[in-house]
Amino acid sequence: MSDADVPTVHELEQSLFPEDAWSEEMIAGELADQPRTRHYVVAEAPGGEIVGYAGLAAAGGQADVQTIGVRADQRKSGVGAALLTELLDEAARRNSEAVFLEVRADNAAARRLYERFGFDEVGIRKRYYQPSDVDAIVMCRTLRERPPMGFTRENT
Repeated sequence: MSDADVPTVHELEQSLFPEDAWSEEMIAGELADQPRTRHYVVAEAPGGEIVGYAGLAAAGGQADVQTIGVRADQRKSGVGAALLTELLDEAARRNSEAVFLEVRADNAAARRLYERFGFDEVGIRKRYYQPSDVDAIVMCRTLRERPPMGFTRENT
């Protein structure tokens, strides 16, 4: 994703998440940290039209899916899976141990996608999405096991 994509991504964001859409400034702010701690991508139709977007924050061995959005007419076509695959690949390239995300409790399709990709529910954030008062399901996928820290029986 580049700065030139922000207006189109924002339009798509507003249509997908009308109650809690990010502003253009928020999207641009996320891009400002790219590539240091952020990785944002778009999915394009054959004609070049943006049909999806996704973003990852990664630092300190942990990554967080910031957003994934797919245009309604492109759902169930593999766009969401391709975007999520790219985010997981980037998290691995950055040596993240785990990837976390929040998903609306009422978004069953997104939850199924994340479960297919090995994410497990690890918590709930009550009334996270505002102004709709919808809970967020916190999910996590481990990418690599953390090595033992400190002393173990083998090295004492």
